[in-house]
Amino acid sequence: MLVAGVGFGGWLGFEAVEAKSNLYQARASAAEAKDAFAQGDAEAAAKWVGEAQSHAQLARDSTHSLPWNIASRVPWLGSPFETGQQISDVVLGLVDDVLQPSQQVGAAISPDRLLEGNRLNVTLLRDAGPQLSDISAAAAKLDGEAQAIAEPTYLSALRDARTQLQAQVSDILSTIHNTALAARLAPSMMGADGPRTYFMGFQTNAEARGTGGLLGAFGILHVDNGIATVDDLSANDQINGPFTPIDLGAEYTEQYGYTNPTTDSRNSNQSSHFPYAAQIWKSMWAQESGMNVDGAIAIDPVALSYVLRAVGAVAMPDGEVITKDNVVELTESTAYSRFPTDQRARQMYLQDIANAVVKKMTGPVESPHHLLEALGQAIRERRIAVWSSSPSEQKILEETPLAHAIPTDPAPYAEIVINNLGGDKLDYYLRREIEYTADGCDGDTRMSTVTVGLTNIAKNEPLPDYVANSAGLLPQLPVKAPRGTMFTSVRLLATNGAELVSVLANGQRVAAFENVERGHPSFEVQVAIPPGQSGELSFRLSEPTAPGAARVPIQPLLDTVTPTISVPECTN
Repeated sequence: MLVAGVGFGGWLGFEAVEAKSNLYQARASAAEAKDAFAQGDAEAAAKWVGEAQSHAQLARDSTHSLPWNIASRVPWLGSPFETGQQISDVVLGLVDDVLQPSQQVGAAISPDRLLEGNRLNVTLLRDAGPQLSDISAAAAKLDGEAQAIAEPTYLSALRDARTQLQAQVSDILSTIHNTALAARLAPSMMGADGPRTYFMGFQTNAEARGTGGLLGAFGILHVDNGIATVDDLSANDQINGPFTPIDLGAEYTEQYGYTNPTTDSRNSNQSSHFPYAAQIWKSMWAQESGMNVDGAIAIDPVALSYVLRAVGAVAMPDGEVITKDNVVELTESTAYSRFPTDQRARQMYLQDIANAVVKKMTGPVESPHHLLEALGQAIRERRIAVWSSSPSEQKILEETPLAHAIPTDPAPYAEIVINNLGGDKLDYYLRREIEYTADGCDGDTRMSTVTVGLTNIAKNEPLPDYVANSAGLLPQLPVKAPRGTMFTSVRLLATNGAELVSVLANGQRVAAFENVERGHPSFEVQVAIPPGQSGELSFRLSEPTAPGAARVPIQPLLDTVTPTISVPECTN
């Protein structure tokens, strides 16, 4: 019996070493395969998928061997062995049911095949749609199985492996889900069924608005059978009305109506809910031109810098070269010092730059992979927003990161929305920090805090009046502040049902304007930040203990913010 026990232990130990090694190799190869898919490298993807499949099968064989099956049935002591079996099952399913079919369809719709010169092959993408939907469904099933893997009663290394696998499967699911949605949506929106037109707004982050920045310039994007062209851009003063307002609901009117957002393009995108701005732009353009566009798109100079990184620099008629490194500074800062008083010349300069970049982007593309990678980064940073006037298309869009729609579900939520109150261009110098913390999941409600740090990095140096004078403030307001002071509306959209306990500005209690937007309570504080100074707002809340992961959408301004989130995820 002693010899048998030692032999059993040795056999089990051998299988454990093999399982650990092969699981590690399978997960690493799966990650490499995902990266190869993203880069459009079909050959590398096939190689890594093959290696992942081999290691995943060996790991499953080990975790379902005779000694492992026996050990997994021992009460309490068998818990890690049961977890190991579940992990190996999920890893093998990930390779067989998701990565292998993804590799096959990925080779068929690689970037070099999807983008042919300046045309998106909408037929190829549409044909891949059903298979991508099947793969997405398989990935969703595996994600559910991964989240259901039992937590081992001991062995922290196995507990960590479980957590890492769950994150990896969720990440792969997100990528495949978005790709499947694109295959369903892009062909029709890119003119596979007939020509489409879109209002394309260029947002100026130097003057913050809810969707990003002030609508500075615009053009009309035409797409037909995957080929995109853009009319020469115009300045926002070419949308000058007068306009008949549109009705976006009582809540919207209550919060924004006093600024005439549906008839004044400068105030058209104060809400961070992009469908509101898009509908306003569509209405204004229809009244201005008689054209009813099929949707709207927003983009900013930072996104243009990513595009230039992919497609290369552009040369202006006067010889100035616009690159990925200078396009943001030129359009958000230099233009105002170069043309401090001649607004028309400045507008033409900015339009010429945007025109040159857009024409480069919609022309023949030498590296489709690099362009798609650049657009992907801009989408992840919420620097591109899209809305469709087709309800069915918009419903699909709102499942993607492109919609920029404020959700209406009850999951924990904290969105900080900045709007420039001064009519200046000082938000070029704004830097933000955002933190969202909450207590545990006991009880129907819990305390939470959303903290916002704001810094004005403008230096004590002369700035053009157009940048620093805050001419947008009402003249009757008795405001005295140093030149270059930011006057800013800071609004928190909180979890549905949250109640405000207090707001502290640099430790001092202040009042907040309270409203509701799409079911979310809205708390607004207006602040002044002198040049070179920082400030902190702290919103203390009592919010429902709602199930789901916390979300903190980041408004696309000049800086890139990674929020700090310490909110326990509760279940039903």
